[in-house]
Amino acid sequence: MTKNKKGGRPKLSPAEKLKYRIAVNLCTKDYYALKAKATQAGMTGTEVARLAIINCQIHQRLTTEQMEYIRQLSGMGNNLNQIARKANTEGYTNTRSEYHYLADKIDKLINQIENDSQNN
Repeated sequence: MTKNKKGGRPKLSPAEKLKYRIAVNLCTKDYYALKAKATQAGMTGTEVARLAIINCQIHQRLTTEQMEYIRQLSGMGNNLNQIARKANTEGYTNTRSEYHYLADKIDKLINQIENDSQNN
């Protein structure tokens, strides 16, 4: 005797099975945004969320060291504004050396931040 095939959907491999569940809480605005995107794409909300997870790019948060660099840059920017104000009132020649010194420090700090972000 031959076995009759039952038909139906073929079994998924263990890697293809959707066996993990994550609960996500959304505010009303986010929920309806997800539903609208799902309707527009002709998909379910779950499929849209799954694709968003697969296709998203995650950027790591800034380290405390990088935050310190940003604070220093902010302070240097304030100093540059003060130098510009001083240059407008007293003339550029008196403030040129201050400007070049600060500009060099800013360049070094930016290079340091770029090197740190490339190493992480």
